[in-house]
Amino acid sequence: MRQPILTAAAFQALQSHHADARHWQLRDLFNEHPARFADFSVEAADLFLDYSKNRLNDTTMQLLFSLARERGIEPRRDAMFAGEKINTTERRAVLHTALRAPRDTMLRVDERNVIADVHAVLDRIQPFTERVRSGLWLGYGGKAITDIVNIGIGGSYLGPKMACQALRAYAHPRLTMHFVSNVDGNDLDALLQKVNPETTLFIIASKTFTTLETMMNAHSARTWFLTHGAATDLPKHFVAVSTNTDAVRAFGIDPENMFPFWDWVGGRYSIWSAIGLPVALAIGFDNFRQFLAGGHAMDQHFRSAPLEQNMPVILALIGVWYRNFFDSTSLSIAPYHQDLSDFPGYLQQLDMESNGKRVAVDGTALDAASCPVVWGDVGTNGQHAYFQLLHQGTDVIPVDFIAALKPGHGLAGHHAALLANCFAQSEAFMRGKTSGEARAEMQAQHMTAADIDALAPHKTFPGNRPSNTILMDALTPATLGALVALYEHKTFVQGVLWGVNSFDQWGVELGKVLAKNIQSELTGVPQPDRHDSSTNGLIARARAAM
Repeated sequence: MRQPILTAAAFQALQSHHADARHWQLRDLFNEHPARFADFSVEAADLFLDYSKNRLNDTTMQLLFSLARERGIEPRRDAMFAGEKINTTERRAVLHTALRAPRDTMLRVDERNVIADVHAVLDRIQPFTERVRSGLWLGYGGKAITDIVNIGIGGSYLGPKMACQALRAYAHPRLTMHFVSNVDGNDLDALLQKVNPETTLFIIASKTFTTLETMMNAHSARTWFLTHGAATDLPKHFVAVSTNTDAVRAFGIDPENMFPFWDWVGGRYSIWSAIGLPVALAIGFDNFRQFLAGGHAMDQHFRSAPLEQNMPVILALIGVWYRNFFDSTSLSIAPYHQDLSDFPGYLQQLDMESNGKRVAVDGTALDAASCPVVWGDVGTNGQHAYFQLLHQGTDVIPVDFIAALKPGHGLAGHHAALLANCFAQSEAFMRGKTSGEARAEMQAQHMTAADIDALAPHKTFPGNRPSNTILMDALTPATLGALVALYEHKTFVQGVLWGVNSFDQWGVELGKVLAKNIQSELTGVPQPDRHDSSTNGLIARARAAM
């Protein structure tokens, strides 16, 4: 039986420590510790993490590191990298790290060197992407491909979409990437009205080639295509990321253009696998290799750095500090880079599908809160939307700021303004504005005493709001790879601390099963004894409208 986290000696020591820490003011911590920035920052894999604007001190961190050791972070990390089947509910290894390992690495799982298998697939992806990008891959009309449509869902949608947007600056000028996931036909319909069947290539991403949403969209795309081309043209316009050769062939795809991946790759960790085919097509295979290399560099850091200098471990421990001791129920992600606009949504799945659990690995109920709600948007958009709540709302919500020091454009003045906003917001969250400061500002504006008294409460900011800032020199394939791997390992560490299996997602399944039943009733015979009165009423109204 696992040890509940509440009974861990380090956790109890942290509870006693928090009784004092909850009264600390960040302004005071900075005033008392001139070297705070240097002492509470770390670099790894071309990323820099400043965690000095958090309500913690040296004692806090030492207690958190003790908690990490008591909860077995290091042996669990080693077990993951060794290919042990740490996904216990599905009896699988967890080896997204193997997807970005160099070719000369050896890792045997069930008597197979999985690294050799990984590079065998990469060796098939490379010439395919080069043919498409060079214009040698021709559609049925003899024209080069101009549009690539990735049809997937979950990780096979969020990952490639995020990475293609993030690495927009590296994209092939002839190729336009599109991503479809929603079973709502409005999604696919809007796209099909814009693309030319003669120059469009579809990627169907489904490991089993049975995923409901993906295959419904895939078959609709196939039907649309066949109103223009012939069945013999399908292999020129459809490829698959799958392992189901028979289903792929029956669909009309040449199995030579089927790119597999493995059951030890979870969907939300699959961007590094053949699921990343759209990324390789968009940015080129050499850049895709740099993306893999960036992830591997973070793997090496996570695997070898002492906990006290380990960036994913530090980020994870700070998250647990706020979730379990300050009762923070959410985490806001604020990338100050427009090309990272899809990154908060990507992290939602990574974090919340991994650690959004209420039972531990042994099936017992958790004794402490687990995953926070993850949400956010790019700065400076968020500043003019929800930052009001972050500054003056009743909840204290930690923020992760992410920025690149160099721009990906040549527009004068923009990047300095962007970084100024990023750094100013983290400072404003930390400092706030006292009533005295607000009053002094209004006095300098020659406002009346009555107006000052009336407005002072509204112009006062409590401050003391925590944040991390993650910086990279520039947003490149390598730094994006490191950034994604950083959050993957952070998620893993928090899962170990809470005692959950971060690599299953049984909560996704119930709705799928019920949806199949309801779909048959919407188009067939209702079975009201299956449902509650609300669901029956909704089904009846939908049937009447059809």
